[in-house]
Amino acid sequence: MEWHEATCFLNGQWRPLGEATISVLDRGFIFGDGVYEVIPVDTLDGIRAPFRAHEHFARLQRSCDSIGLANPYDEAKWLDLLDAIIERHPWPRQSVYLQVTRGVAKRDHAFPAGVPPTVFINTSPWAAIPAAQIEGGVAAVTHADERWLHCDIKSISLLGNVLMKQYATDHDAFETVMLRDGFLTEGSSANVMVIKDGCMLAPRQSHQILPGITCDTSYLLAKEHGLTLELRPVSEAEVRSADELWLSSSGREVLPITTLDGRPVGAGVPGPMYKRMWFWFQEAKRADARRWQARKSTGARGAMAA
Repeated sequence: MEWHEATCFLNGQWRPLGEATISVLDRGFIFGDGVYEVIPVDTLDGIRAPFRAHEHFARLQRSCDSIGLANPYDEAKWLDLLDAIIERHPWPRQSVYLQVTRGVAKRDHAFPAGVPPTVFINTSPWAAIPAAQIEGGVAAVTHADERWLHCDIKSISLLGNVLMKQYATDHDAFETVMLRDGFLTEGSSANVMVIKDGCMLAPRQSHQILPGITCDTSYLLAKEHGLTLELRPVSEAEVRSADELWLSSSGREVLPITTLDGRPVGAGVPGPMYKRMWFWFQEAKRADARRWQARKSTGARGAMAA
């Protein structure tokens, strides 16, 4: 099955992706008035399961609340839909995308009253992360963070991020690391972490940074394994003098940056702390998959037990 042959969920119905349509007056199309999540699915030890589903739906709720959009489903319903779309497709690794917009209404900036939201879910094959990126790292470039001031909302209005990702592409890099007023914010499509003198440094959560599910998992793993973690403003100088730099995202998990603006980061190869984190992260995925399997086998609904 190819990605374009997938089945999607749109406003309460399952249908072929190629037959799914929305109105041109949908506020997601007209205004970018909506929120989204991307949930990775992997197969480990024979178990096909999403990673950190509960955390993704909690962030979806926060995004809805932040823009005054009523979440159309509770977590139990979202989990059932997630399970259903995974089971409808054969791919061992999937990237599940879900989007909620404010719905269809006459074009007017003010929120419309009594309009049902548009709910869309689809999935596509998620290619394995290339071994060359894990073993050799990726290149990144820096740029001023010129986006709006509500980056903590996982909004579908992603033009600023798109422009920054294209900036990386135009400069033969994998990612753009963004800086605002001399301090690190995040990447164009990932969170960024700095390793310096055996300590993990990262910006604390704020309206300038999207809280990352993968990033938060890395913080938890660091604490569990006795690594020093400091969540605080991280200066541009600390970024440029880092021993290691990491990207984290649902699609790339944790990935090392080995060159920044054409200069090597540390020794120019993935560092020892990254190799430890990569191993811990795979173990965390296996544990999460076992929790998902246990939830399904007991017929449980709602949040998975930690």
